[in-house]
This record gives sequence, structure tokens and C-alpha cells, in this order.
Amino acid sequence: MRPFLIGRFQPFHNGHMWLASKIVEEYGSIIIGIGSAQESHTLINPFTAGERQYMIQRALEANSIHDFYLVPIEDLYRNSLWVSHIVSLTPPFDIAISANPLVKRLFMEAGKNVLEPEMKSRKIYSGREIRKKIIKGEKWDDLVPEQVYKVILEIDGVKRLQDLSKTDEVNK
Repeated sequence: MRPFLIGRFQPFHNGHMWLASKIVEEYGSIIIGIGSAQESHTLINPFTAGERQYMIQRALEANSIHDFYLVPIEDLYRNSLWVSHIVSLTPPFDIAISANPLVKRLFMEAGKNVLEPEMKSRKIYSGREIRKKIIKGEKWDDLVPEQVYKVILEIDGVKRLQDLSKTDEVNK
């Protein structure tokens, strides 16, 4: 059985790494869909699909995971076609893994087996919370794999997020 895991991975963090490791341990391989691939340079999607792919690849390889396939997936905005869109972009898979209620529903309606993953310390390992910490200049490097931290520094991701959080509105 080949599993498919989808997420935005903004950024790929230690919770994602833990889950990917667990999936590969159980199934031997993993297909990772990088969702909202067309989005970047926003507060909720600050990193490009290529940057996220680079982060994930480096983190997986550093953790001795080599049987993986990364697929950038652009949003389709047509839920009835979304699963077939994913299937057209990925190698064949038997199981979809997601905690997102809409994602689970769409895969189930398309006849795919769906597993809801166990989440590791979800309140700590959250892309939203990590992005907030980066913007505020708080400690966040221990929440992501070392390779992800290095990529974010390499692409000036800290400054990008801090710049994106600014506004040009004048307070009255």
C-alpha cells in the first residue's frame, strides 16, 4: 500500500517530520502533496512550492528517508474535481492521510481509503504558530527540522515574513 499525505507545509515542521517518519516506517514509502502550490509571499503561504519542496526533501533525506515522491499541487477551486486532479499528478496511491475534514470527505467520496493521522503536539507544531513566532522574533528554530531552519535562513524567509506582516495603512 502506498500512502499519500497532503498539506501546505508552511513551513514543514517537526510534527510533519514525525508523521512522515511514522508513515514511512509503516508503509515503506510516502507521496507528499504540497498543497496551494501556486501561493507564496502571503502571511499564510509565505514560501513558494519550490522552497517547500526543497525544505521537505532536505529534511527527509537527513532523516534517512529516501523512498518519497514530492508533488506540488495547485488549488483547483472545484471540490468535485479535486481528487481526480491530484490523482492525475501523483503516482498511484491507496491511502489518503489527512486530518482536514474537507480533504477527508473529498477522498472518501472519490472511493479512496482515508486515515486520520495521529498528530504530535499539535498546539506546539503548527505552521500558523511558527509563522507568528518568526514574525515576532521569538525562538522557533527548535520547532522545525534543522534543514528547514537552514533553508528558511538561506531564502531570507524570516525577513520575508516580517515584511509581509507590515502594513502601509496609517494609524489615525
